[in-house]
Amino acid sequence: MKQLTKAFSYKAIVTFLMLTFMQALAFAQDSTGGGSSSSSSNTSTTTTTQETWYSQPWVWIVGGAVLLLLIVALMRGNSNSGTRSDKVTVTKSVKTDTDV
Repeated sequence: MKQLTKAFSYKAIVTFLMLTFMQALAFAQDSTGGGSSSSSSNTSTTTTTQETWYSQPWVWIVGGAVLLLLIVALMRGNSNSGTRSDKVTVTKSVKTDTDV
């Protein structure tokens, strides 16, 4: 039981240190940062947005309707093949010697 507690605390300490290191790396990449700096810089960016065809709601509605129709058509086609029946008509003609 003591070995389990030692291993758990060791893993917890290593995990804590790794997460702290990763957080320090994330703060280092931030341009405003958490620290104070004597120089300030202003940056302006111009972004242009272009909507893609799949971000339009009508595309998803039409696609869903087509998919639903396709599923219904496939299900209907399978149900007819299981209940298929053929009719056979047999006609017999009997001739006897007395008929000749």
